[in-house]
Amino acid sequence: MNISEKNFNKIFHVFLCLIATAMIFRKPCSLLIIVFAVFNLIFFKKLKYTKTSLLLMACIASPVLLELLLFWNNDSFVKGLKAIEKSTSLVIFPLFIIGNYQRVNFLKLIQTYVVLTTLILLFFFIRFNVVYPELMHKYLNGIHLWEMGYQFANSLGIHAPALNMHLAFVSVCALYFVFESFKNHENVKFKIFRFIIFLLSFFFVLFVNTRMALINALIGFFLVFFFEIKSKFNLKKIVLAALTIVVLLGGILFFFVQKDPYMKEKYSTVSFAYMDKIGKLDEIDHPEVKVFNSLVTRVSIWKSAWELSVKNLPFGVGASDGKPELNKYYKATNQHFLAKYEFPTHNQFLDFLLKFGILGPLVVILYIFTIGYLGYDLKNAIILSFFIIFFTSNLIDDFLLRFDGIAFSGFWFSVFGSYWLQQKLLIVNRQ
Repeated sequence: MNISEKNFNKIFHVFLCLIATAMIFRKPCSLLIIVFAVFNLIFFKKLKYTKTSLLLMACIASPVLLELLLFWNNDSFVKGLKAIEKSTSLVIFPLFIIGNYQRVNFLKLIQTYVVLTTLILLFFFIRFNVVYPELMHKYLNGIHLWEMGYQFANSLGIHAPALNMHLAFVSVCALYFVFESFKNHENVKFKIFRFIIFLLSFFFVLFVNTRMALINALIGFFLVFFFEIKSKFNLKKIVLAALTIVVLLGGILFFFVQKDPYMKEKYSTVSFAYMDKIGKLDEIDHPEVKVFNSLVTRVSIWKSAWELSVKNLPFGVGASDGKPELNKYYKATNQHFLAKYEFPTHNQFLDFLLKFGILGPLVVILYIFTIGYLGYDLKNAIILSFFIIFFTSNLIDDFLLRFDGIAFSGFWFSVFGSYWLQQKLLIVNRQ
């Protein structure tokens, strides 16, 4: 089948935009990934690789490669295959995105992704108000404020922390393009549009209201601001500008907390309550009400996961047996609350330590910190922000267990890697 280079590039770019935007919807995105793979297989002759790109691809696919290496350690052949199937996008994305790395239009892709994702969220927010008016009524009247973000995320078919991890990245990118609109001297209408997109994206972060995502968004804002100002002004002006943005965002947060008083409670007493009950959650009266999302529950899970991991060194319990074995350990240690709700590890490093033993956390470090290296080497605020968002999110959750973490990171890791390869090629050509 023949196709012009121009048309292939357009179709390839459209695929990237659609996959990025559909990432929060598992089934449509999975279908798009399959079609994307078939499209690239048809035109496999267009794929080009170098030694550097192959090394980068190996880093992106490292979690899958680890599963294959230790496949023998699974108790169930079928469950082992299912565990690998969940991670196949970590092979598809580097194979076809990095194989076409010169065709990736980094900034145009990010820009399209930010606008489309924000507008889609706006549509579903309006729909949420229409379909669930009673929930919004409760929210506006300060009743059951804790449930709103989770209910909104559930209406989209995604877990709230996962949704807000995506939204934090969108919001950081939106702020980047606000600065770019001034740098490129765009007309007033475009500047206003980009600023509105940024405000909407940050509003959704606050509305879904998960702690780590909000912190990460603020860190990302600082990084974007720092890199934008650093290229033009001296240190004194950087500090002054940073204080200005802190005051502005502080004002927005203050206003939101006044409208959502549970937010103050959630970030203080709820988060750090009952820390003397680590590993003894059943001693708390109604723990599912008082500490379901508290730090003490996370630490109790981590304690159990660590103890079980140490018992199963050096190769772990197997990719398909991590959660079942952890649940058995809850029951064996009489932690009935944790056993009842079958909590996963809520920490990606511990999750891989439990499943794969010593190699597990090393692979997680390689996978996540390579993203950080790309951002550092390029001095790119967007990539560095993504690294911080994904790294810190995996300290309190395990997103390499879920499609919305696996595909999300694999896709953007491949895009970032393509952009990095483009910049390296430019340097070589200049020399």
